[in-house]
Amino acid sequence: QVQLAEAGGGLVQAGGSLRLSCAASGGTFRSYATGWFRQAPGKEREFVAAIRWSGDITYYADSVKGRFTISRDNANNTVYLQMNSLKPEDTAVYYCAAATQLSRVLSKLKYEYDYWGQGTQVTVTS
Repeated sequence: QVQLAEAGGGLVQAGGSLRLSCAASGGTFRSYATGWFRQAPGKEREFVAAIRWSGDITYYADSVKGRFTISRDNANNTVYLQMNSLKPEDTAVYYCAAATQLSRVLSKLKYEYDYWGQGTQVTVTS
């Protein structure tokens, strides 16, 4: 069993930056692909970014490509999401998730992820 805890959300002006972290405990987190998703009020939860267990392959939604960077520190069981050039439309609750069955490929599909954190709120003002 893996427990995930997000941190780093907050209130920021458009154009600003935030760095989210996802700390894992239990299980073998360093062996799992990890993704970030977000959910805005009244909308479906959507894929943001994912990173392979080894950290060498990443995958981004078109809406964040070039602005967000996902990375991981397996020694400390932590995954990060650096968010730059934030826009009001990035406002959402951000969730990290771990996929135990993804090894060679990454996925943007929610059902591929087995463990989820509680989320952290990101609010971007104009």
